[in-house]
Amino acid sequence: MSLDAEIIVVSGLPRSGTSLMMQMLDRGGIPALTDEIRTADVDNPRGYFEFERVKKTKHDPSWLPEARGKAVKMVSALLYDLPASETYRVIFMRRDLDEILESQEKMLARLARPAAPREQMSSSFAVHLERLFQWLPQQGHLRALEVSYNDLLGDPDREAAKITDFLDGAPAVSRMLEAIDPALYRNRNAV
Repeated sequence: MSLDAEIIVVSGLPRSGTSLMMQMLDRGGIPALTDEIRTADVDNPRGYFEFERVKKTKHDPSWLPEARGKAVKMVSALLYDLPASETYRVIFMRRDLDEILESQEKMLARLARPAAPREQMSSSFAVHLERLFQWLPQQGHLRALEVSYNDLLGDPDREAAKITDFLDGAPAVSRMLEAIDPALYRNRNAV
C-alpha cells in the first residue's frame, strides 16, 4: 500500500521523544497533522506537534481520512482506539524509563501539579508496555517500528536510516537529522 494512503502514527509514553520524532518527520518531508493548540514551552521549546482530536478517536474517528499520508502524534494508551478501517505505520518511541519519569516530574513541578510516586508510575508504565507489545503484533491494520530515543541521540544517522527504510524512503534522512538538537536532551540517566 502507498504511504499516501496510510497514516503515520508517532507514539510512545509521555516524555519519550514523540515531539522530536514529529519534528524529524515533518522536516524530512512528511507533513505533521497538528492543530497548534498546545504551544511550545520550556519543556518542549520546539513545540508539541499535537492534534487534540486524537484523544477522542474511540468515539469520533472522523478525522482519520485527513491524516492519510501525514504524521500524527498519539500517546501509547490511545493506540487501542485506532479503527481497523485505516492502515497505520506506527513509530513507537522508547526511552530509558528513569529519564521519562525524571522529565515528567520536572514538567509537572513547573506546572505546580503533583506527580504520582515514581515506583507506582514505573510499575504502571511497565505493565502498559508489556500488554501493548503483546497486542501490537496481532493487529493486521498496523505495522510498528520501535525507535529508541537514547539510540537516536547516540547514533542519529543509523536511527534515521531505519525510520526512512520503514517509511519506504519517504523522509529525507539529511533533513530529518536537522531537527535533532543534542542540547535539548536534558534528562539523562547517569548510568
